[in-house]
Amino acid sequence: MAETVIPMLPCPSIDGLLDFYRALGFEVTSYQKTPNPYCGVRLRGIELQFFGMKSYDPTTSYSTCYVLTDDVDGLHASFRAGLKAAYGKVPTRGLPRIGALKDMPYGVRQFLMTDPGGNCIRIGQPIADSFEYPAVPKERYARALHQATLLGESKGDHAAAARIIDRALEDDATPTGPTAPQLFQLLVLRAETAAQLDGLPAAVPWLDRADAVELDGVEDEPVRDARRRAAELRDGAG
Repeated sequence: MAETVIPMLPCPSIDGLLDFYRALGFEVTSYQKTPNPYCGVRLRGIELQFFGMKSYDPTTSYSTCYVLTDDVDGLHASFRAGLKAAYGKVPTRGLPRIGALKDMPYGVRQFLMTDPGGNCIRIGQPIADSFEYPAVPKERYARALHQATLLGESKGDHAAAARIIDRALEDDATPTGPTAPQLFQLLVLRAETAAQLDGLPAAVPWLDRADAVELDGVEDEPVRDARRRAAELRDGAG
């Protein structure tokens, strides 16, 4: 037998929620206002259902689900484009919002998207044979990138992530400082934390510092992702 699991998630308004998912390209599969508000959406193999709760506070929500895909880059680009067309910009903080696309140390390439109901939809693609957490890197700057990424992306603790990066960057100009790719990634990640904590304009000074890093000939995946994220932040900051 083949089983299908469909998450059923709360929201304060199914109508506002459906506008969001339509912008992403989802089709509405079910809709009812009475006796209880309820709706469903589907995009390819992703199916979600929602129930309305008038007293529900999406800002305190812990509701989440994980979507595995073989095209995480394509979905991320498509969702960003749909949100920009619907909202005039790509929302990256508050509700709703969509996060950056990143390779995580536990073996997935993923992004997080939170809908108007406060439901966090994690969308990822396996990039390793195991989802086990690897050992924390011993090298200072690799460790800072590892820890700050986990704190900011998985836990949402952007203030702690910023403190880790700031400590790592205290001696970035010394002979034992980070490599150019490490410095670039740290600065872009710091720009991202600044945007989350204080708004997109706060990211600009960090992006300016990142732009000054010499990266001639460096084209590995982490740097390409950081370059794309820097461009996204610049675009959002206007």
